[in-house]
Amino acid sequence: MPTHDEILKSLEAVIDPELRKSIVELGMVRSIDTRDDGAVDVTVSLTTAGCPIRSHFQDAVVKAVGALPGVTKVGVAFDVLSDQEKGALQKKLGRGSLPEGALAQVSNVVCIGSGKGGVGKSTITANLAAALAAEGKKVGVLDADVWGYSIPRMFGVQGRPPVSPERKILPLESGGVKIMSIGFFVEEDAAVVWRGPMLHKALTQFLEDVDWGELDFLLVDLPPGTGDVSMTLAQLLPQAKFIIVTTPQATAQKVARRSAEMAAKVDLEIGGVIENMAGFVTPGGERYAIFGEGGGKDLADELDVPLLGKVPLTMPLREQSDAGEPLVFADPDDPAAQAIRQAARGLVAIFPVELPVFQAVAATPAAGVAEAPKPVGMSLPMA
Repeated sequence: MPTHDEILKSLEAVIDPELRKSIVELGMVRSIDTRDDGAVDVTVSLTTAGCPIRSHFQDAVVKAVGALPGVTKVGVAFDVLSDQEKGALQKKLGRGSLPEGALAQVSNVVCIGSGKGGVGKSTITANLAAALAAEGKKVGVLDADVWGYSIPRMFGVQGRPPVSPERKILPLESGGVKIMSIGFFVEEDAAVVWRGPMLHKALTQFLEDVDWGELDFLLVDLPPGTGDVSMTLAQLLPQAKFIIVTTPQATAQKVARRSAEMAAKVDLEIGGVIENMAGFVTPGGERYAIFGEGGGKDLADELDVPLLGKVPLTMPLREQSDAGEPLVFADPDDPAAQAIRQAARGLVAIFPVELPVFQAVAATPAAGVAEAPKPVGMSLPMA
């Protein structure tokens, strides 16, 4: 029969899918009780009584503890952290609040930002989402550009999102992409005049009160600059990666560098750079470098991250943004659409994929069939 410490050690394999830490490290293992017949009872403390990922913990605890030699049965019970325990955990994690399972099924979060406005960041975000969806990925877009929200218009969606029986906001969808924006909750084209605390509360709701469901990627369209919104999201999404959008000219590259400095200060990992407006491509196919050359590559080299793509400016790219259908959906063969699809593949490559490990099982020879001869000879040293 395993000891208490051995059982606790096995529970380090049970990871909270939102906080990305083990339930042991988070102090969520309330008690461990063993019986002489080999049965083990584990009590796990949740952040909320109605935690939607309760079944995840149930299955993971049974699997982890049940694999120990001598364990015949695993029982899992749940209780809820006290307010004092929640406060201690929040302080430990450096968070203003604890998640309640809304992002539990979101595999990867990508914040897309720039140091300045006017570089086409929202256009890139919308088309990246479309390109990922075209690759068969489950994608959501959070329009965190509260003052300059434009994602709803680019996807051609409007209206008030419904609320589920569990009192979670359900994102609107377009082309298989789930979308959430402050634009759904204000009058059309109304100006949002909010200070920092209101922004923080709204973004927290968009992340934790929205039923995003199962997503491969959640793309977060950040506002320009390095202000309150970026800092709030860095606090709420410590595991997110940061993608910087810039234009080719040196001036834009220097401003985008400030976004990289902000990301470093709040411990957001920079995943790569996308250069937008990398030349103007005419309908006839001619290309003109009207914004210069090389700014995106220089920034990527300086930050030691990959340059995910160089997206040219084309007339259909602008037209489809105004029409409410991402260019990647409308004309995947357009030069800009092709470049964005290539950037999307680069984005997928950034995130590691856990592959199952298979062990070869020796086949048993059939009756009457001679076993294959074993290889003979000397083994050679391998370089």
